[in-house]
Amino acid sequence: QVLRWSDYCLPLAYSPGPPFRAVAQTSLENFSVLGVAFIEDRLLLDHGLVPSKIVRMSPSVPAPRSVTAQLHFCLHCFPEKQNPFSDQMEGHGHHLHLSSCHECLELENSTILSVKYASVENIPDLPDDRSDLNSADEADADQNSGGFAGCKPPNVLVYTAGRQERFQAVSRLLSECINTENNIIYHLLPQQVLGDPWAENTRLLVLAEEEALTPQLQACFLTYLSKGGRVLGLASSLCPAGICLEDREGQDEQIRTLAFTREDSAELELHSLASGKVYVRDIQGGGEVELWGELKSDVLHQRDMVIVRVTHEEDGGEAVLCQVHLEISPDSRHLTSEGFNKLKVSNALRYEVLTEILTSLGISCGETQVPPLSPVHVLATDRDTKASFLEWLQTRVDENGLLTFPKASLRMVSSSGPRAASAWPQGQVALVVASDEPPKFAHFCFSTYCQNLKTELLGRTLLYAEAVTSTMDLLEGLTLHLPKDVGLVAIATQQTQGRGRGRNAWLSPAGGAMFTVGLRVDLGSRLGQRIPFLQHLAALAVVEAVRTLPGYEDIDLRVKWPNDIYYSNVIKLGGILVTSTLMGSTFHLLIGCGFNVSNSNPTVSINDLIQRHNLEHGGSLPPLRCEQLIARTLGCLEALIADFQRGGADAVLPAYYKRWLHSGTMVRLWSEDGLEAEVVGLDHNGFLQVYNKQQGVVSLEPDGNSFDMLKNLVVIKQH
Repeated sequence: QVLRWSDYCLPLAYSPGPPFRAVAQTSLENFSVLGVAFIEDRLLLDHGLVPSKIVRMSPSVPAPRSVTAQLHFCLHCFPEKQNPFSDQMEGHGHHLHLSSCHECLELENSTILSVKYASVENIPDLPDDRSDLNSADEADADQNSGGFAGCKPPNVLVYTAGRQERFQAVSRLLSECINTENNIIYHLLPQQVLGDPWAENTRLLVLAEEEALTPQLQACFLTYLSKGGRVLGLASSLCPAGICLEDREGQDEQIRTLAFTREDSAELELHSLASGKVYVRDIQGGGEVELWGELKSDVLHQRDMVIVRVTHEEDGGEAVLCQVHLEISPDSRHLTSEGFNKLKVSNALRYEVLTEILTSLGISCGETQVPPLSPVHVLATDRDTKASFLEWLQTRVDENGLLTFPKASLRMVSSSGPRAASAWPQGQVALVVASDEPPKFAHFCFSTYCQNLKTELLGRTLLYAEAVTSTMDLLEGLTLHLPKDVGLVAIATQQTQGRGRGRNAWLSPAGGAMFTVGLRVDLGSRLGQRIPFLQHLAALAVVEAVRTLPGYEDIDLRVKWPNDIYYSNVIKLGGILVTSTLMGSTFHLLIGCGFNVSNSNPTVSINDLIQRHNLEHGGSLPPLRCEQLIARTLGCLEALIADFQRGGADAVLPAYYKRWLHSGTMVRLWSEDGLEAEVVGLDHNGFLQVYNKQQGVVSLEPDGNSFDMLKNLVVIKQH
């Protein structure tokens, strides 16, 4: 039997807006009845509201037992006429308003006077703060065009017909696109759609249900749209006036080419998962319909409408509706390997499309905040190594303890009492040189690094920072004067100005392995005579660091000429940058590396590949860590350099060819209409060799050329 709460208790106090909280008086026996009904999902409040929490309170002064029924809703404020408790309290003459979440929390803990003494007899003596609340709400509304309470963020409601797993997926995606400081995401449940007054306080409604909307739900959501609401449809069956939905038999869950028209009229092409339905214009007319996205087909000029914008000028309502699954991640368990590859290649563009759609619907998609530069810590694998390095550093600093390099200024401090960085000139960063045990870092485990480091020299001394401009910047200038027996490496969790080849930038979010290692090579040595090979050795070292781990041999990580690390031939995971300075008979080299370890979006990471491998083979390989792979890469690099110095290129090329992408690949030289040639290998200088009938074997220098994997094209780099 369904119970109405007001039949078993006497309402005493309530909050004026959601999340609703109310105080009611009841007997111990009735509280038990209410509690059982609540547990069995038989307890209802007025206006169809459903309680989500009910707690017993014990006032600190003698008074009848009271009960708090607490409702958690995704909406922050309701019009007074829709408050579920207002009618029930009219007979008492006064209302006790609980004006903030803080006070409501105190209410639950029985710590505010108005609750300590709450009873039928003394309610009239409590202050009535309705006018203060109304004036505050009006002031907040003036400052917030969305009409929300000033301290509350705007609401993005996601309807998935109650499917929690799907809500989590859509919510996670939205969180990666929108500014979550200004927007908050809630799950709109089926029982709330028709019974709760949610529409007035919703900035964006996202419809991502997996089954067709009932006529009742369709009407409810269209009413919201007709009153100026904003809707994003993700494979939803919602159909405003002006469009109809048609099935395309056999196209459900197929990966197709989506042509999306951006605001500047430029067209983006990306792979996307089709829903099996398309939009067609309604001949009876209706709202204004704009075509934003089409699925391309093999038939020339035949395309299907799958992304449309529908507006109603008279009411300001706007909907962007999609019949491609922009919400489905490439990591979905239901995709084949081929599907995973296609969607992952287009993943960055998927985020571009979603961000543009959300922005058009009035949702702020804030830019990534650039982290402030953090202190740089001096670490070493043993005390003697660190002491020797610190002794050398003391010879390089000025009287203020400052090390000045072309792109970095480091001020030596101890961890016990560093001078306040705010008092330093802009751009100076603390270099922490404490000799005690290394501190614990949030994103870098030094002990894991040491356990995986198997080198004689490289990486034994390191500079670590949470955030730097670039690890290259830390070492430029420093390594020119460094003693020969210091294998210094700089490691960062994030870079604000990561660098690639030429003028390219390298995005460096947390979750990537980013480091620069200093190296000396004698000009007269085998490698010194073939220095372009060093970038190939470094790229191979990254691949070997993963694929020589027991169990990880089949993770499809590969080398792309001249300096990239790829997942199969699908998408780039990382890259190598080598700079060199020749002083006398010695090359002073910096090898910079960045590769994706756990930062899955918007591209792909090594741990994505491991997860995919586990799904396809029923495995349980654990994900890898940045410090683990950096240490292993340094070990592989040191071994490859030693092999090259002993035996030249022939000593390393078999391993390189085993891991690279290009053997036997047919390419076009310099343009899509250029000469066709076959990739032969690398010459003894490390340049790419191709063969064509007209010219025979041709060597292409890596500094001037780049290999376009998507077009099998070797092109001259444009700067």
